[in-house]
Amino acid sequence: MNTNFQVIELSGILDGIRGNQLRREISELIADGNNIFLLDMNAVTFMDSSGLGSLVSAMQMLRSVNSQLFICSMNDQVKMLFELTKMNRIFQTFIDQDDFKRQILTATRAIS
Repeated sequence: MNTNFQVIELSGILDGIRGNQLRREISELIADGNNIFLLDMNAVTFMDSSGLGSLVSAMQMLRSVNSQLFICSMNDQVKMLFELTKMNRIFQTFIDQDDFKRQILTATRAIS
């Protein structure tokens, strides 16, 4: 499988509206041939339950086309929401983009 890596940098509030935009953006990027996605949440100031639901929906959409979704740079509020909802067991998260590149991209390229 060819690996095409795409970073999506989110900012502000991640709610249902922004989550719907995110899913549309991911759909377009899948059509362009991308299959590994990293959501960089460094600039996300708040995420509500509908935003979390949008992430789950995006992950399901990506899994259905044999693609992967990863998350990095979560603030304390987002980390707490992930822990309370046990989403930290569902999503693979990383400290930042460099951590992701070290762990995932290096391993993926070694396999290819």
